[in-house]
Amino acid sequence: MRKRPRRRPIRTPGPARPLRLLLVAGARPNFMKVAPLLREFRARPDLFDARLVHTGQHYDESMSDVFFQELGIPRPDLNLEVGSGSHAVQTARVMQEFEKVLMARRPDWVVVVGDVNSTLACAVVAAKMAPPVRVAHVEAGLRSRDRSMPEEVNRIVTDALSDLLFTTSPDADRNLIAEGVERRRIHRVGNVMIDTLRRFLARADSSDVMRRLGIGQPFGLLTLHRPSNVDDPGALRRIFLAIEMVSRELPIVFPAHPRTVKMMRRLGMRVGGAAGAEAAASDAARAGALGRAGLRLIEPLGYLDFLHLQKRARLVLTDSGGIQEEASILGIPCLTLRENTERPITITRGTSSLVGSDTQKIVAAARRILRATSRRSRAIPLWDGRAAARIAAVFARRSDKSS
Repeated sequence: MRKRPRRRPIRTPGPARPLRLLLVAGARPNFMKVAPLLREFRARPDLFDARLVHTGQHYDESMSDVFFQELGIPRPDLNLEVGSGSHAVQTARVMQEFEKVLMARRPDWVVVVGDVNSTLACAVVAAKMAPPVRVAHVEAGLRSRDRSMPEEVNRIVTDALSDLLFTTSPDADRNLIAEGVERRRIHRVGNVMIDTLRRFLARADSSDVMRRLGIGQPFGLLTLHRPSNVDDPGALRRIFLAIEMVSRELPIVFPAHPRTVKMMRRLGMRVGGAAGAEAAASDAARAGALGRAGLRLIEPLGYLDFLHLQKRARLVLTDSGGIQEEASILGIPCLTLRENTERPITITRGTSSLVGSDTQKIVAAARRILRATSRRSRAIPLWDGRAAARIAAVFARRSDKSS
């Protein structure tokens, strides 16, 4: 009887080198998103070589450095230090500097988050390298349908160039599919910003910001920075007229964005009884007791201090997409000072309501909230603090660097 030939043992390939990932952060919202991603990637050095690039789009301490300290983000491996400028100038500077980084580092993936100018610029450079560097977009598929918003243009272009698209909600999936993105490239993972909120909420509870600033409950919390509000004198005046009326019934704390203070100074606005923006800017620099009514301007806050106030606010008024999301998870009523939002799930399941810049609409909505019990949000699927882990798992399956 003829013997069967002995089968050769199956050789398993040796361990592949770790995936080289470049994570890009440029502005305040990006830092809360890259923090959990870096933690997940760097917990598996056998699979990932993750490096952080800070473009320097936000470059001062109040808008950048404090977030690295509070969120435990390691110092950036590279800082492009592009600084401020017009959209065109800033985007061009990021592209110019980031191209040098890609030529020197040759990563397997560029991971961009959110919708700021740095997100767009780095995605474009990566896609146009020879050969192209693959792009992963975290927080893909969000759409406001308003291309007058620079962020909307950034979102659309970044998604069109991305090889992996990580989404936060079903509407984002639908948007991408309608735009022709292959389903296999879309991964709904949840919201990495909520990963950070859930991780640091207990620590934020111990903040003494209310004692330091002499703030007592109840109070409202205001943020304002979008060009559609801040750069339009009519919109800015309408919003502050509404804020002045609401603040007669509920004191409002306003961590003033530098962009907003600059426009207030230019317009010489009277805010909360302060004559002109010089007085307003001065108020923002000093602490003092918050009166029974009125608007209190303060300097921009770190993440933990702001989260402490947000959790305890009776009402949040904002034009920030991220704060819409955070308020919904915290169960705090949120008036969104915009005509549209790229985060509709914060309206359908969260606590947000669109009020635009219409004075009467803002005041009426605020009064309804103040006269009612707090609106309860419903749980949002996958906003559970594990989005970054899901993203890392997707990359782990691609550790062989296949497309």
